[in-house]
Amino acid sequence: MTSRGRKFLVRPLVLLIAAGSLAGCISPEAGPDGRYTAPIGGSPVISNETPYSQALRCMNGYTATRPLRVAVGQIADYTGKNESDNSGRKLTQGAALMAMSALSKAGVKLVERFDTSVAEMELKYANNKLIGGNDKPQEGPGDYRRIMAGSIPGSDYYLVGGITELNFNVRSEGANGDGGQTTTNGLKGSASASLYVMNVGLDLRLVDTNTLQVVDVISYQKQIIGHQIQAGVFDFLGQTFFDASAGESALEPIQLAVRSVVERAVLEITSRLYRIPADACAANLDTENDPLADSTDRRPAPGPIPINAPHNTTALKEEIHNDPSRQDPYRWYGNSDPDNAGLRGRVD
Repeated sequence: MTSRGRKFLVRPLVLLIAAGSLAGCISPEAGPDGRYTAPIGGSPVISNETPYSQALRCMNGYTATRPLRVAVGQIADYTGKNESDNSGRKLTQGAALMAMSALSKAGVKLVERFDTSVAEMELKYANNKLIGGNDKPQEGPGDYRRIMAGSIPGSDYYLVGGITELNFNVRSEGANGDGGQTTTNGLKGSASASLYVMNVGLDLRLVDTNTLQVVDVISYQKQIIGHQIQAGVFDFLGQTFFDASAGESALEPIQLAVRSVVERAVLEITSRLYRIPADACAANLDTENDPLADSTDRRPAPGPIPINAPHNTTALKEEIHNDPSRQDPYRWYGNSDPDNAGLRGRVD
């Protein structure tokens, strides 16, 4: 056989061997379970936690018996940052959902105002007497659902705001080097390392539903770190050569950082709204890694409400509104303490 014939024979043989090696992974016919192949991975589903989730759950004993009801409105992405390939937004569009989850962890009574499309449609059907009121369909159609005045509880406060910052390169550092023998076929190597920091920022406000008075404002930011390490070597071994490299890179999840900022903000707002003592859930905060863990901004107004307080929403709201410290959410800007700066934040 000529060299040209061997060339054209080897190519299909290689393809045939490669296809045969894959036959054990993928089948052209679906198996009894309805799949062509078994997916890789197998990571279990876990709870989506942040460093502040435990502190939020700690507040359940203070919020579960309170009469206040909170709604969550639009918490949008106002950064305007998109992916360079136009594949979508860089930041999550679900910050409002994260806030709902955070309030739920804290035991806050929530009323739905974010997506009321189903309720509005059911109200329309009920208004036209199209929805039955019988809970036992096997007994035949029953009476239609009545529209009862006052059946939907109102909210006392609602939470709105947005993601307002996404700064890509707050600061970056790097180092790289190359070295090796001076001969043409000598051993040569290279190594590099870099660190970079970005951040996200969030602004939230708590509004009294009845008066539209802004009773609380909070602004937080979180830095996000990433790193990259790479090394390589190049050398000749007689008539052959080799070029090998290895590296590792990692970036703190950006969307998890957004969730952390949201939960930290909800923690602060909830502690003041429900007049929770500042040290009530201190054991659940990471005092070493959280500069705000001992923030005096979580101090309650004088005379915290006992857990078994009567469910008098009006009296509670009046007591909160009469707290002079709540009427100046921008107080840190005018504070004489040089160690404090920013909305509700403490910088150490």
